[in-house]
Amino acid sequence: MKQNVSQNKGSRKSEELEDLKQHEHQSKTLTPKKEHHPLSWWLKWVSSIILIFAMILTTNDLYPFNMFLQLAGVAGWLWVSIIWNDRALIIVNSVAVAIFLNGCVAYFLKV
Repeated sequence: MKQNVSQNKGSRKSEELEDLKQHEHQSKTLTPKKEHHPLSWWLKWVSSIILIFAMILTTNDLYPFNMFLQLAGVAGWLWVSIIWNDRALIIVNSVAVAIFLNGCVAYFLKV
């Protein structure tokens, strides 16, 4: 009798897992490994380093160089987010690219 109860619980769990898998969204967002996407792996690290240097320039009030570096960094991250199909990163970095492009255009129009 106990075996039947434990078998029923096990089969019920596997049915629940299969039901959950059917309702999963097919376009998952995963951070790929270096071996799978070497371009995005390198691009995310180079873009991150660029953004760190841009932050250093910002704290030292080195305008407009900080803005140009930030534009390069977020543009790199936008490219990575498109490769990864990560909608949240795409939105954030698209807005950041637009903001920094606006700043660059405004700077060149003043000069």
